[in-house]
Amino acid sequence: MAVFTQTVPRGARQKLYEINWAFVLLILLIGVIGVAMLYSVEGGAWDPYASRHVVRFAFGFMVMLVVAMFPPRFWMGIAYPAYLGALILLVGVEVAGETRMGAQRWLVIGPMQMQPSEFMKIALVLALARYYHDLPEEKVSSLGGLIIPAVMIGAPMGLIVMQPDLGTSLLLAATGAAIVFMAGLSWWVILGASLFSVGGAVVYLQYFIEPYQLARIQTFLNPESDPMGAGYQILQSRIAIGSGGVAGKGYMEGTQASLDFLPEKQTDFIFTMLAEEFGFIGAITVLGLYALVLANAIMIAASCKSVFLRLTVMGVATTFALYVFINTAMVMGLLPVVGVPLPMISYGGTVMLTVLFGLGLILGAHVHRNAEPPQGAGLFG
Repeated sequence: MAVFTQTVPRGARQKLYEINWAFVLLILLIGVIGVAMLYSVEGGAWDPYASRHVVRFAFGFMVMLVVAMFPPRFWMGIAYPAYLGALILLVGVEVAGETRMGAQRWLVIGPMQMQPSEFMKIALVLALARYYHDLPEEKVSSLGGLIIPAVMIGAPMGLIVMQPDLGTSLLLAATGAAIVFMAGLSWWVILGASLFSVGGAVVYLQYFIEPYQLARIQTFLNPESDPMGAGYQILQSRIAIGSGGVAGKGYMEGTQASLDFLPEKQTDFIFTMLAEEFGFIGAITVLGLYALVLANAIMIAASCKSVFLRLTVMGVATTFALYVFINTAMVMGLLPVVGVPLPMISYGGTVMLTVLFGLGLILGAHVHRNAEPPQGAGLFG
């Protein structure tokens, strides 16, 4: 029977005391900013966005604290079942998913609507962290040691591409690749995989890319070629960001947003509205808060004794960082427009719950940082 070492007190009250409350405060500040911006989206009305955001954030915040209470052994035990469950949900999307705006990404189960690709982001992190925790270090760069992670990353990617959702599939691939790299992959393997990826991208762009995906790339390269069509979103976003200047036009005074020139201002382009109202200072402040969250996550990962906790924290942090980077780069015209929200600020229920669940895993890693579960330990291991 595996022995589990835990030096952190096991009582819930003691665990709450051990939580990194500075980290929690940063999360609260970002959530409050999200509520304020969604209140502004509707010109000073709580409905429909701000009120629902408050409820979702409050629920997700409680989930985050509950998640932090569970020991690593529990998350190790459910890692593989969670991955399998998320994979089944993705298959369910292909069979009976709801289509919106030309994409089949949602499952409707009774009163619940969910986007399984978001759940997979957390499930993949847990499954890969469990796999590398159990894998001997000398096998990390071996062919046998790489096949299973490649399948674990490739299977959900393929299902998500079919929805179609290229942005989420690439984010999933980047998170998976980051975990494999941080597990100790050889630089020679990384070089070979990079060359293979470049070749694969060329083949995909030449023979398999969808027309709408090609249009997004062309719009990204030259949005002025179709200012009233495909290039409209990014051009209006640039105008709004530029008009904000250094200090912004003031809260709820943004003209691009209030006059409805800015599309999807409650979701993908909410950072644009923030930059118009609060300017460069406001945008940098928000990005600084995100940077502090990531810095705290890295320090927590460094303090963890187990491979599972370190890789879990860094996997969640990588996903979080990619959310922020892709969204902000997209609205500034530095990346093609894809459906990636800004964590805890953009409107959306599934993403909110997924992000806060992941942050709960990071908080839990801090509480249980001295835990050293041996290989094969876990609820089901």
